[in-house]
Amino acid sequence: FYALKCFSIQFSALKTPWRQVSWGNQADLQYVKNFQLQNDKVTHVRVLLYGPVGAGKSSFINSISNVLRRRITCPALTNATNEEEGSFTKKYETHNIKKDTGQFYPFVFNDLMGLEDGSGRGVRVEDIKLAMMGHVKEGYKLNPASPLSTSDSGYNPSPSPEDRVHVLVCVHTGNATEINSSVLQKMKIIREAASDLGIPQLAVLTKFDEACPETDKDLKNVYKSKLVKRKVNFDLSSKLGIPLNFILPVKNYSEETELNDDVDTLMLSAVRMMIDLGEDFIDSKL
Repeated sequence: FYALKCFSIQFSALKTPWRQVSWGNQADLQYVKNFQLQNDKVTHVRVLLYGPVGAGKSSFINSISNVLRRRITCPALTNATNEEEGSFTKKYETHNIKKDTGQFYPFVFNDLMGLEDGSGRGVRVEDIKLAMMGHVKEGYKLNPASPLSTSDSGYNPSPSPEDRVHVLVCVHTGNATEINSSVLQKMKIIREAASDLGIPQLAVLTKFDEACPETDKDLKNVYKSKLVKRKVNFDLSSKLGIPLNFILPVKNYSEETELNDDVDTLMLSAVRMMIDLGEDFIDSKL
């Protein structure tokens, strides 16, 4: 009875949402579509995604591409099998999103191997630090056993302002019980390194709909979900120190074959914040 009661409390919905959302509003879509950098030192905002293996980093990139291209796309390869097999992403790759005109949007996303428990597994913290500074070359195959060194062919000794990371995004899954202590420590080190470089940071919470029946039934319940609020407050804000207003729940496209307005609303809100923070960093630091 106690377990059933706890389950009911955890997944019951709040009466009023703890954050207001303009569902179906086209303003964010138009803003992102019309976005242009005013700084002539760079042609794009570079967004680096990091987080535990299986959090949905590659799916997040694909979902953004879906929203902007108005169809299902797959610029970043993903894996639907068990995350215990390790990270599917092996290389440091830049993902561009093409406009209807044939040109590309002035923001790009870099995907990384996921963080894993212990040493010798998953992306190295040292490699993420080097990536933030622009020292990792495109296509470099990440090695969990050994960090990139200055003598490696994948090391970029003279990064340009465009090679550097302008926004760091933590991608965390909402369907996990809690963050592994070893992975959490790595995430804290990465956050501290980004702070030292002055790089703006935010977090996105994925896969919460897989653990919360209320949001699975209706995505508009996301900010009424007690589970989502607990994940945002406890896992990402309290444990990692990310301010609440820089944590955004999103739903990746995973089983859908057609676009969904509610999915797009959450995704566009996140993208808009990323490119705004990136532009602010470029204007002030580069």
